[in-house]
Amino acid sequence: MLKSLFIQNYALIDTLDIRFEPGFSVITGETGAGKSIILGAIGLLLGQRADSKAIKNGAPKCVIEATFDLSAYGMEDFFTRNDLEFDGKECIVRREITAAGKSRAFINDTPASVAQLKELGEMLIDVHSQHQNLLLNKENFQLKVIDILARDKEELQRYKECYSTYKTAEKTLRQAQQEAEKAREEEDYLAFQLEQLDNAALKSGEQEELEKEQELLSHAEEIKQVLYQTGQMLDNDQNGILDALKEARHLLAGLAKAYPDGNELATRMESCYIELKDLAGEISGRAEQTEFNPERLDYVTERLNTIYDLEQKHRVDTVDELLSIADDCRRKLDSIAHSDAHLQALQAERDKTREAMCAQAARLTALRRKSAAQTEIQMRERLIPMGIPNVQFKVELAPKEEPDETGADKINFLFSANRNGQLQPIAQVASGGEIARVMLSLKAMISGAVKLPTIIFDEIDTGVSGSIAEKMARIMQEMGARNRQVISITHLPQIAALGTTHYKVYKEDRPEGTASHIVRLDEQGRVEEIAHMLSGATLTEAAIDNAKALLNPQHK
Repeated sequence: MLKSLFIQNYALIDTLDIRFEPGFSVITGETGAGKSIILGAIGLLLGQRADSKAIKNGAPKCVIEATFDLSAYGMEDFFTRNDLEFDGKECIVRREITAAGKSRAFINDTPASVAQLKELGEMLIDVHSQHQNLLLNKENFQLKVIDILARDKEELQRYKECYSTYKTAEKTLRQAQQEAEKAREEEDYLAFQLEQLDNAALKSGEQEELEKEQELLSHAEEIKQVLYQTGQMLDNDQNGILDALKEARHLLAGLAKAYPDGNELATRMESCYIELKDLAGEISGRAEQTEFNPERLDYVTERLNTIYDLEQKHRVDTVDELLSIADDCRRKLDSIAHSDAHLQALQAERDKTREAMCAQAARLTALRRKSAAQTEIQMRERLIPMGIPNVQFKVELAPKEEPDETGADKINFLFSANRNGQLQPIAQVASGGEIARVMLSLKAMISGAVKLPTIIFDEIDTGVSGSIAEKMARIMQEMGARNRQVISITHLPQIAALGTTHYKVYKEDRPEGTASHIVRLDEQGRVEEIAHMLSGATLTEAAIDNAKALLNPQHK
């Protein structure tokens, strides 16, 4: 529960440092004194959106920090999952907002995200403001209330898992059906493409070999002529290079006696002669092998044109890519051929998951019906003492056309303040005061079903007064007595008088600007504050006596 709250440079607050007590506390103050500012600061700690405009004019940043006692609420799992320090007793949450609009959050001095603040905040504090009464018109809120009171969290989680599995199976089936339909539309075209590619009898690496051969065949005459001329230059009967080398070798060998180095030169000349003679033979052989073959050239050219046409059609550059396309066509055609069996298997899986989902939804509905019946009884028991003696309250459950993530049930709270009145949706027929009493009753029931440390009621007493207000205060007293902290922001003296602890918010005008403050009232302060609430700005003896009478039951 909330132990202390520190606020600095937020809206009209310079510095506020206040401690809160367990049980039932009240906060009073004139309209505009700053009660909503304090709630806004608490909202920032609960992960609400930060706005730099809320920083006090001229301040570089604002700081809101709260200390919570967690010793009785078993929240260790949250801290473990989020890798946050946890001592089992206290938790400190801090939010800082700079004038530049930057926001930082900390949980136990460890940087935290807004999402983590929200998750933790939902476990720490429930702030019920006047606009939340509008939630009574929302089906999801009504369903959530029944689920909380049904304590069906585990069954609801199982249902959500079943629902998710079903939706995944349904999506998979739908995608497969769309793909199969599209594939059937392409079947003839795929078969035509595959036939073309198969008829081409393509081979990996074929294109490169054919392009080399085409180049050779296209220049065959030129190649043959050059090889022949080169061979003639090396070896002919008149002035061939080989004959010249042979003669030079003999001349050098003849100098061996007079010039010993001549023999070495002759040997080297012999090596050159042998190499060139071998080369001349090879060139001559290649010249004889090279023939212009127009038929072969036509075949090679036609074959390459076939390959080029297919590559252009399929927008690829290699035969290997064409072979890959052929394999893909073959796979798609095979898939089409077996699509019916595949779709039947997926449909069977979808039906199986839907059956499991519906079975779990039925279990959830049974728990909700039981909870609805108990809620109707408890709501009448709570509302009759609060001045609605002939109240009718019914929780209507109806099946949805199609189950969704919350289950198969539609919930509607029906209400009538009259014995024979027609039951209608509560938001349409209940007055503001009646709705306030209904919401307080629901909150009291919910608080008994969940371990929520702190509940803050922001003027939940709107539209009520007198003895009804006192009875509402008694309910909040009862809620605060169950290891829980209940704080009520109120304008009614009947409620303020029943608080165990009383805080007053007031506004102070100073030369440097207006500032809001909060103070814990002592016994005399409470008498004067409640007297002001009864009589207005001017204190009268009668108002003081009335205030003491309202407070007296607390001090017997």
